[in-house]
Amino acid sequence: AALAQQQWREQQKQQTAPADAVVADTYFRVGEWVNAGVPVVSLLPPGAVRARFFVPEAELGALKLGQPVELRCDGCGAPIAARIDFIATRAEYTPPVIYSNAQRARLVFMVEARPDAKDGGRLKPGQPVDVRPARAAS
Repeated sequence: AALAQQQWREQQKQQTAPADAVVADTYFRVGEWVNAGVPVVSLLPPGAVRARFFVPEAELGALKLGQPVELRCDGCGAPIAARIDFIATRAEYTPPVIYSNAQRARLVFMVEARPDAKDGGRLKPGQPVDVRPARAAS
């Protein structure tokens, strides 16, 4: 009975990841005290990877949700196929209060594209990417 109780206690102190993922950040090191319910690591599953980029106001009209794009980065090899799944409705960086045609060119909008889960692991958080419209299949 003592052995079973000790095994139960050990099981209560172990945690498994809810999904296969990359450890994005570690909040505590071995030997540090962690209160109950406090995360120890931050996980980034491949399906949660997104490429975030900014588009000038003049080019915003050419984009639409679901549109395929290609992501390219140093060391990634072949282009990574992705689809636009978010387009901001407001400018991310606002110019001075006075709006004119010259100031309007400075407006940019945030856009996010999500690669397939199988390719998400090829991108690293914060990594610079080049985004281009996807080439038509021939």
